Amino acid sequence: MPIREKTELLRDASVTIQEIKVFGRDLGLEPTQALAQTSEQKTPTSMLWFWLQRAGTLALRAPIDVRLTLGFAKTKEEIPLDQVYRVDGYSVYYRQGNEFADPRSVATESFAREGAVRQVTVVIHEDLHGDTNFDLPWEIEESLITPLGSIAAMEFFKRRSDSANLESAQERLHEERQLSRELDQLVTAAEKIFANESIEYAKQKIVAMIPSYPIYYRHFQRQIRGQHPETAIEAKLSHDLAYYRHFDRIVALYETTGDLKALVRDLRNAPRDAHLVAVYLQSLQQSGAVAARD
Repeated sequence: MPIREKTELLRDASVTIQEIKVFGRDLGLEPTQALAQTSEQKTPTSMLWFWLQRAGTLALRAPIDVRLTLGFAKTKEEIPLDQVYRVDGYSVYYRQGNEFADPRSVATESFAREGAVRQVTVVIHEDLHGDTNFDLPWEIEESLITPLGSIAAMEFFKRRSDSANLESAQERLHEERQLSRELDQLVTAAEKIFANESIEYAKQKIVAMIPSYPIYYRHFQRQIRGQHPETAIEAKLSHDLAYYRHFDRIVALYETTGDLKALVRDLRNAPRDAHLVAVYLQSLQQSGAVAARD
C-alpha cells in the first residue's frame, strides 16, 4: 500500500475512534488510552491469549482454570502461529489480537480496514474494561461489557442517523443474542455428556453436536481456525461462556428501559461473586419492568 494511502487510512480511523470515545463519555465512561493512537504514532503491540480448562470439565460454576497472556512488539499479522500442541490433562484454546484494553494497543492498518460496526464495538468494549469504568473479575466483567459494547454500537449509529450501519449493528446484536441462547443450550447438553461418557468419546460427541446450533457453529468455526476442535472444546466453550453467559438477559434489560447510560451505571454495581450476578440481573429486570409500567 502506498505510504500516503496508509497514512490517510489511519488518520481517518483515528478521527472515528476519537468520535467513538466522545460518545462513550456521554454514556458516563472515562475514555482510556487503548486504541487512542495509531501504528504510525506508536509501535504496535499484539497479544496472544491462552485459556486452559481441565479435560472433561466446563467453567460453569467457577472461573476458567488457567488464563495466560503473552505480549509481542509486533502485530498479529507479523507473527502468525503454526499450532499449539496438546497439553496433557487440559483443553487449550488460544486467540491473537491487536486490540486490547491497554495503552499499548494502537489502531493498526488492519483495524482501520474493519467494518464500522466492529470498530465501534471494539473501541467501546476496550474502554469499558478501564478500571475507572468496570473493575470486576475477568469472567464477570466480560459477560457484562460484551453486550454493552454491541448495544453501544447500535446507539452510536442511531445518534449519527447512519441507517445502513445501524441496520448492520442491529443484525449483529440479534445474531449475538441467538448465539448466546444456542451456547446456553449446547453447554447444558455438554455438561450431561461429560458426566456420563468417557472424556475422549464425550469430546467427539459434543463437537459433532455443534453444527446443530448454526449461529454458534459459525462463530466456533471462525474462531478455532487452525486449532483442533477436540483439543479446544472445553476451553472454547468455557471462554465463550465468559463472554456470552448473560448477553441475552442484558439486551432484554436494555429493551425494557431504552436507557443505555443507566444500564452501564447499574451493571457497574454488579456483585463480584459470579453466583450472584444472575440474581442481580433478574432484580434489575424486575425493577425495570415496574419502572416501564409506571
